[in-house]
Amino acid sequence: MSEATGYDASQIQVLEGLEAVRRRPSMYIGSTDSLGLHHLVYEVVDNSVDEALGGFCSEINVTINPGGSVSVRDDGRGIPVDNHPQFNRPALEIVLTVLHAGGKFDHESYGVSGGLHGVGVSVVNALSEWMEVQVRRNGRIYWQRFERGKVVSDLEDRGSSDHTGTTIAFKPDNSIFEETEFSFDTLSSRLRELAFLNRGLKITIKDERSDKENIFQYAGGILSFVQYLNTNKEVLHEQPVYFSRSKNGTQVEVALQYNNSYAENIFSYANNINTREGGTHLMGFRAALTRTVNDYARNNKLFKNEMKLGGEDLREGLVAVISVKLPDPQFEG
Repeated sequence: MSEATGYDASQIQVLEGLEAVRRRPSMYIGSTDSLGLHHLVYEVVDNSVDEALGGFCSEINVTINPGGSVSVRDDGRGIPVDNHPQFNRPALEIVLTVLHAGGKFDHESYGVSGGLHGVGVSVVNALSEWMEVQVRRNGRIYWQRFERGKVVSDLEDRGSSDHTGTTIAFKPDNSIFEETEFSFDTLSSRLRELAFLNRGLKITIKDERSDKENIFQYAGGILSFVQYLNTNKEVLHEQPVYFSRSKNGTQVEVALQYNNSYAENIFSYANNINTREGGTHLMGFRAALTRTVNDYARNNKLFKNEMKLGGEDLREGLVAVISVKLPDPQFEG
């Protein structure tokens, strides 16, 4: 049979480096349409946000450049540039060219992070016509360039710097993507969300093609998020209800506010990632809300007989944001 069909060991291919990403890009970024294109920016920004989660970054700047590229700059620690002991190449190069290479598999460099698999920025590199990285670290400025995931220059020392952080600029490969035009509004929506979820973090986006600019920074965090979601709606109580709790390395924040509509609008996040399919954090919130309100009403004799409210009743007109940050989330979606 194998001789007849011409299928033998010689037909088994092993793709080297980032070639697998270029062959099957949708497996890594979901699609090669506009959604996948913008996902490239989110992957880079998420690394900067992870620096902020660790307390090492206070500002992230995103710039859409006229030539079709995007730059993401942060004031974090900067990607390590010293030689990796196993590969004897700069760690920066390894992070950008090797799948599943990163500092988030243990809890030493990052206690909590959204980047969980060491794939994100190397995938962006693989799907970019070119990528240039500047690292400010150890009082120096380091620079390196890549094209379609391959190293095209050695790591260069380009002078001194009094600051730290990383700047990644890349241009999506038009042979991979159906369209390569970035939307200012689409990127702004996600960056606004990240600023809400990370209280005090300043995120700016500037479009050099049109001089549009947005600055997102919210001292109220997800409390401000709920107020934003209720803009132009008639709320039933002026101030949202907010509480937070930390236990065993897990942080939970909840903000909620009712309006006079019948719609339920609940957003849940784990390590800044929108968990659209729900999860234990969302189920727990819904169950606790129903139980708490019913217990209060029963203890204060607000109900007649054995009456009680159902969960759907209590979620009418509810706007809520649930944000959990934990060391080892398990994503099924």
